[in-house]
Amino acid sequence: MTLKDIIGPSPWQLLRDYLQMLVGTVIYTIGYTVFLLPYKIVSGGVTGISTIIYYLTDFSAGSTYLIINLFLLLLAARILGWRYLVRTVIVTVLVSTAMGLMQNLLTQTAADGSEVLVHILGEQKFMACVIGAFLEGLGLAVIFLAGGSTGGTDIIASSINKYWNITLGQMLLMLDIIIIGFSYIIGRNLETLVVGYLAMFISTNFLDHVINSARRSVQFIIISDQYEKIAEEVNTQLERGVTVLAGEGFYSKEKRQVLLILAKRYESRSIFQLIKRLDPQAFVSMSNVEGVFGEGFDTIKK
Repeated sequence: MTLKDIIGPSPWQLLRDYLQMLVGTVIYTIGYTVFLLPYKIVSGGVTGISTIIYYLTDFSAGSTYLIINLFLLLLAARILGWRYLVRTVIVTVLVSTAMGLMQNLLTQTAADGSEVLVHILGEQKFMACVIGAFLEGLGLAVIFLAGGSTGGTDIIASSINKYWNITLGQMLLMLDIIIIGFSYIIGRNLETLVVGYLAMFISTNFLDHVINSARRSVQFIIISDQYEKIAEEVNTQLERGVTVLAGEGFYSKEKRQVLLILAKRYESRSIFQLIKRLDPQAFVSMSNVEGVFGEGFDTIKK
């Protein structure tokens, strides 16, 4: 096993991924430690387990998070490979450390001498739920898109997602339902469950929305007299493959060449600009596609 096998092919890509994971880690940790933990909101995952243990034993949520992940990281190494393990270890350590620091900053001594977490939004538990879940989902999405993981149930979800076409949000949803069910023992009331499930719903749906938006693809069908120039520039400038199909007009019986191009949605603007410059009279059809698998897109899974 070489260093390239562990960290990836490109130093610049590696740097970009790690910076992206750092940003995602900060967003995720703020959402959990500042908005969810102080209000006893269990949104699922290992952080949800950490919240339950914290309020039952006063044991640091950050320490619980790290200990549980030490065991689950062994699963990541076996199933997801060393590159995933290295990135997950980095994110897990960052999250655990950030959680510990933020928890210390938010801890204050109450009148009876006990230590409590600051409620930054006062008694607005609903607002804390919405903001915290939104930030958790956004942070997870940023980390996943960089090829990393926050550990915990994310490892289980990513392991299953590697082999089956089940979205990360769906897998996390099933695992979180079970964990949130146990949060009833914290407050012994239905409000804890309802708010927890609401946070889970917001977080997982926003996670899926961000990831699916980033991976959304489009299909172009282009009929143009300048098809060779268009195909050449799409190949060289956008580095996208082009398929040339043989077409024939039903009425005119004129034989034409038809270009078929698959690209990411964010690349569509560049393709339109390219076509307009080379042949403003071209006939162009663009449609959204549910999924594209193969080189340059997603990997085919079982």
